Amino acid sequence: MEAKAVKRYIQSSPFKMRLVADLIRGKSVNEALNILHFSPKHASKVIEMTLRSAVSNLANKLESGRVDEKELIVKKIFVDGGPVLKRMLPAPQGRAYRIRKRSNHLTIVVSEKEDKKISNKN
Repeated sequence: MEAKAVKRYIQSSPFKMRLVADLIRGKSVNEALNILHFSPKHASKVIEMTLRSAVSNLANKLESGRVDEKELIVKKIFVDGGPVLKRMLPAPQGRAYRIRKRSNHLTIVVSEKEDKKISNKN
């Protein structure tokens, strides 16, 4: 079973967010939370909140309502670009420089680990 969480309109560039997202892709949730907790980047706090939300969404889906974080993995994590706020900055000799304030959307999908048992057929 899997669950997802989406955080939209994050005021950070998608490039900076992808640097942190690449660190936890495919890792167990427990390990990913440890990596994010001790990462100095601002994006790690946003991703950590969203990852906890995805785990909570999975717990709400299950009948038992309990989830062991050690048994979950980050199946997918991706960052899409959001709207760009365009601003102007006065420049010398009557010119103006464009400032592009980027935003992004974050999506995290968590799922239970799949134990791949190989049966020996002789």
